[in-house]
Amino acid sequence: MRYIVLAVLLLLTMSAPVFADEQGTSNPPVVQAEQPEAAQPASEEKAVTATEVQKNADFVWTLVAAFLVFFMQAGFAMVEAGFTRAKNAVNILMKNLMDMSMGAIAYWAVGFAIMFGVSKTGWFGTTGFFLSDFARDGDPWTLAFWMFQVVFCATAATIVSGAMAERTKFVAYLAYSVVVSGLIYPVYGSWAWGSLYKGSGWLEGLGFIDFAGSTVVHSIGGWVALAGAIVLGPRIGKYDNGKVKAIPGHNITLGALGVFILWFGWYGFNPGSTTAAVTDIAMIAANTTLAAAAGAVGALFTSWIKFKKPEATMSLNGVLAGLVGITAGCANVLPGSAVLIGFIAGIVVVLSVVFIDQVLKVDDPVGAISVHGVCGAWGTLAAGLFNADGVTAKIIGVQLLGIGAAFLWAFPVAYIMFRLIKATIGIRISAEEELEGLDIGEHGIEAYPDFQIHPSARGVRS
Repeated sequence: MRYIVLAVLLLLTMSAPVFADEQGTSNPPVVQAEQPEAAQPASEEKAVTATEVQKNADFVWTLVAAFLVFFMQAGFAMVEAGFTRAKNAVNILMKNLMDMSMGAIAYWAVGFAIMFGVSKTGWFGTTGFFLSDFARDGDPWTLAFWMFQVVFCATAATIVSGAMAERTKFVAYLAYSVVVSGLIYPVYGSWAWGSLYKGSGWLEGLGFIDFAGSTVVHSIGGWVALAGAIVLGPRIGKYDNGKVKAIPGHNITLGALGVFILWFGWYGFNPGSTTAAVTDIAMIAANTTLAAAAGAVGALFTSWIKFKKPEATMSLNGVLAGLVGITAGCANVLPGSAVLIGFIAGIVVVLSVVFIDQVLKVDDPVGAISVHGVCGAWGTLAAGLFNADGVTAKIIGVQLLGIGAAFLWAFPVAYIMFRLIKATIGIRISAEEELEGLDIGEHGIEAYPDFQIHPSARGVRS
């Protein structure tokens, strides 16, 4: 009987269905007539095209890469501070801060226009001063491209800081930063990269290969550093009685951190130079990694053989040498070639540091001339020697021409500039300030006030 009652109740329920609304009440079902599909409102935006998506991706990638390269300023600051003495750490940090700050203003005002403005001769640009190109056409790519290029300019400028460390007047350094960012770097950059925006360089017209700046950025910075170190002279006690004295840095841990930051930032430097979100960045990143690793290995074994110990600072500089070496050819050589380029750069940097220090007796506290100038030249030549599309005498000739042109432009102009600075505002601090440390003499503050024993307290040098 119970089952019969249940069956009757089920039939009644099926014959009169009800629906519960959101408030829990029951409503009878409503049958609506089929309506035609409504037209989209006229105000609704059109679908984004593939071209627009690519354009936006290019903007994002270029700016993210620029931010990575900007972070390299921290890497340079850590390397230079760690590889020099504690009494000069604040001065190193201030110089890295101000060559970015002073350099950005100079590059905005004149440097970008000289490097990428319209050029009828192929020697330098003549339009776009103070970013006036953006004021005219309102194209946001002008700003994105400037942002990417200004951090490259800062990299070229900051290379000199390490070579001239521990004895340079701060005001002289500020003056130098403006000239390098506003003139020396942009002029050569226009020769090699002008057509990337509105210019046209004579060197790139010949087929010069320097994808991300082994010569444009690094050798230019290295040759300016050489001129500065020569005009400035060595640190007190570096070459006493004709003997070369090692002056160790105060914090190799800090220096190593700086090298890792630079390695990381280089993924903006090299892959970012596509200025486009394209699949080419995969091989460029792989080449960058392999060259850096091989550079460390090459420097490790070279220093191990030469000094009988696996020297840490040489190995760290080997990483940077490999990175500088692959920067020119990162987009046109294969990964196997990148390993060889980086390994050779690691060997070259050790031999170059020893030669410049002990034979030429040019005092370069961090090895900047060797890492950037010499290895930048090697990397530019290697971009032609290992070109994946084939090697010809013309390619090698143009690469050598570009290397030579960089030296013949940057070194003499920088040498004259430093001589003028020396004759006017002065370039070197006094002997007393050098012994005391630039942190106190130039900035009135110590980096390690609770730990550093001031040399004047015991009559010794730190």
